Amino acid sequence: LGSTMGARALRGRCAAIALLALICDALGLLILLLGILAPLSSWDFFVYGGALLLAFSLVFWVFWYTFNIEV
Repeated sequence: LGSTMGARALRGRCAAIALLALICDALGLLILLLGILAPLSSWDFFVYGGALLLAFSLVFWVFWYTFNIEV
């Protein structure tokens, strides 16, 4: 019982927002690294798109943190 409570406390009350933030982080990093490392002619689209997706994930992290504050 203690291990399930620990996992729930680690995840927080807004698991869907945390999942969206993690997905945005993973996709943004993947797209950014694809633009940097792959020999593509449109590399700038991938670099800028990945960086924007990583920046957009910060919105979800702020929401997750804000909704987990106990008043």
